[in-house]
Amino acid sequence: MSERLADYDYDLPKELIAQRPLPRREDARMMVLGRARETIAHRQFLDLPEFVRPGDLLVLNDTKVLPARRFSDDGAIEFLFLDQLDSKTWKCLVRPGRKMRRGATATLDGVTGGVGEILEGGERLVRFERAIDPYRIGEIPLPPYLRRDADAEDATRYQTVFAKRAGAVAAPTAGLHFTPEILAKLPHAFITLHVGPGTFRPVQSETIAEHRMHEERFTISEEAASAINAAEEILAVGTTSVRVLEAAERRDGRLFAQEAATDIFIRPPYRFRAVDRLLTNFHLPRSTLLMLVAAFAGREFVLRAYAEAVRERYRFYSYGDCMLIL
Repeated sequence: MSERLADYDYDLPKELIAQRPLPRREDARMMVLGRARETIAHRQFLDLPEFVRPGDLLVLNDTKVLPARRFSDDGAIEFLFLDQLDSKTWKCLVRPGRKMRRGATATLDGVTGGVGEILEGGERLVRFERAIDPYRIGEIPLPPYLRRDADAEDATRYQTVFAKRAGAVAAPTAGLHFTPEILAKLPHAFITLHVGPGTFRPVQSETIAEHRMHEERFTISEEAASAINAAEEILAVGTTSVRVLEAAERRDGRLFAQEAATDIFIRPPYRFRAVDRLLTNFHLPRSTLLMLVAAFAGREFVLRAYAEAVRERYRFYSYGDCMLIL
């Protein structure tokens, strides 16, 4: 077991961070890891159906990314709208924070808002003079490692084809590879976890056990719970699906429909109780997402696979290639 943040580091050339999606979603490469013998194979995402057996069920996150990024009317302040607390008050992240201390104001669509409180995580509670709709002409909030502004392509490609329930500020990126045609071939169920900005928040403590995860809301429907309970094995699509499946309450070992929130932090030596296999993209060094994958497949094996992915010039992060862990 490794509790040091430095033990989840790796070197990644910047040019391997995919800045744009491939022309076709399904053309991603797929590294296949076999945990039992620590094998590594190089395949294509289109080969995924070969690894799905009778009795398997794919569980995917159908959250939809909100156009939550806005700028003040003078362009000086960037807002990321996270949650509406009442008709006039929003929880936001802002940049630069030094310009939006308590009592500071900014104008959006001609409506002035003032910072009433700064929360522990740096979020601002901003109260506007009257109700506003920040999503009306907002932008998709791309991750910071995509070193550009969102454009018309991102409005569709930074959403999964099955995105249905709006509420996220980041996409469940392992799902970005699916097309309706591929999904139709595979037994699947949808859960919902609205991905929050904490997914990009770096781990600050050198001892990872001291890190506190952000809380995210999730929903499991009656239909999804029934399908999951009936499945022989679960193939989770993405770390967000893993977090829901592992955090959800059970009665007598069976999942039930629920709406709840989770701040589960999955890291070695976590023992998985619900997920048998995992499809995921390649994650940032020192990130909680990489720690989750390390818990599932073993830290040394995962880092060895990441090193091979670098040598083989895989594309990394949100618009990059994927990894199937069996």
